[in-house]
Amino acid sequence: MAARRTRPPQPLAPHGIPGHLVGFVEALRAQGISVGPSETVDAGRVMSVLGLLDREALREGIACAVLRRPDHRNTYDAMFDLWFPAALGARAAALPADEEDGTGLPDDLEALRAQLVELLGADADLTDRDERLETMVARIVEAYGRYSSSRGPSYSSYQALKAMGLDQLEGRLLAGLLAPYGEQPTPTQEQIAKAIATQRISQLRKMVEAETKRRTAEQLGREHVTMYGIPQLSENVEFLRASGEQLRQMRRVVAPLARTLATRLAARRRRSRAGEIDLRKTLRRSMNTGGVPIDVVLRKPRPARPELVVLCDVSGSVAGFSHFTLLLVHALRQQFSRVRVFAFIDTTDEVTHLFGPDSDLAMAVQQITRESGVYTRDGHSDYGHAFTSFTEKYPTVLSPRSSLLVLGDGRNNYRNPETEVLHRMVTESRHAHWLNPEPRHLWGSGDSAVPRYQEVIPMHECRNAKQLAEVIDGLLPV
Repeated sequence: MAARRTRPPQPLAPHGIPGHLVGFVEALRAQGISVGPSETVDAGRVMSVLGLLDREALREGIACAVLRRPDHRNTYDAMFDLWFPAALGARAAALPADEEDGTGLPDDLEALRAQLVELLGADADLTDRDERLETMVARIVEAYGRYSSSRGPSYSSYQALKAMGLDQLEGRLLAGLLAPYGEQPTPTQEQIAKAIATQRISQLRKMVEAETKRRTAEQLGREHVTMYGIPQLSENVEFLRASGEQLRQMRRVVAPLARTLATRLAARRRRSRAGEIDLRKTLRRSMNTGGVPIDVVLRKPRPARPELVVLCDVSGSVAGFSHFTLLLVHALRQQFSRVRVFAFIDTTDEVTHLFGPDSDLAMAVQQITRESGVYTRDGHSDYGHAFTSFTEKYPTVLSPRSSLLVLGDGRNNYRNPETEVLHRMVTESRHAHWLNPEPRHLWGSGDSAVPRYQEVIPMHECRNAKQLAEVIDGLLPV
């Protein structure tokens, strides 16, 4: 059998520095960061001025040239580390293993942890400590994070972090930081020591993950790491897959989205102020000019802000989507004459009072399930009973001035969907739309009643904040 051919190492910048920068910009665009030609030219000028010797200065300089939003910084930093790595290879030549600098790895894991605690707890100059810590992390990843895969040698941050035992490290580091204060440190001293220990352990974790990604990118290519190791932009994270931290980050997107949508709506309204041509009055006025319509008469516009009625599923499966959408609707409340919010799991209850102008929105979305009557049965989603209870308890809410917005995935647990009730609600409203956070190809699978609901109400896919903004932008009244 012929020996397996290994891919020769590829040059870091096969098309020179300009080609490398263009590739970096294209990779940013693929992640959703908008970088235009002018920003690319500015980044090139930054590189020509700063050079390549100071990596952190280069990181900040290019960021100033290409980034427009601060919430894109995490994705940018991860991509920068891939395209402008801190080192090449195993960094074995960075420091000899026998130097008395504390970076040589002992054979015993306990001795390794003790060495890490000593290094993390040192009061030395931060730059010196970080350099020594980087060298030690590189050797830890090489010794404990390396494994063999079907595609050749690779590296695992999980293996390296497990060997280091971060929980034990943090406890020992905290004890070392509190030791100078004696047996009874003050609460302030304890709080400061805990913050320092947490910050330094977090720094160590990030350094291990960054080193692992760098090594893996060298072995398997940048595209391989980009698939799983690059944090998504907040507006591209799917609601149904978002973690608690991602949902918290997504809440920061609400204000910029609301400002953008409000600006677009104001522009559309300005364009519509002129009104349409009043043909009858124009022809009557043309009698003064022998039947030639010289003076055009326009109808006076009568803009009216409609009422918005939001009916949202707050069950566990779609709670994150509903909460984010409610925050966005709350930010756009000035675009409507009135906004009323109703929440349900198997029964509908009004929660408008929780979304007042001065209310804490983060607390409001948590209070819905605790203080409102959104379930009276078994606590599982029942859209049919929710629609029925809504029409029975609030028969006069919907009117020809109302725009109805339903939020949910339409999974009804195989219960009666009550499409006739929904049809009456749609008929009573001026506009009606349903926003669904599930992928379109899953509509109708399992206990999903979406195909039946689609027959009576327009349904839109809203898997992430970007899609949601686009849909709401199209639905906003003019």
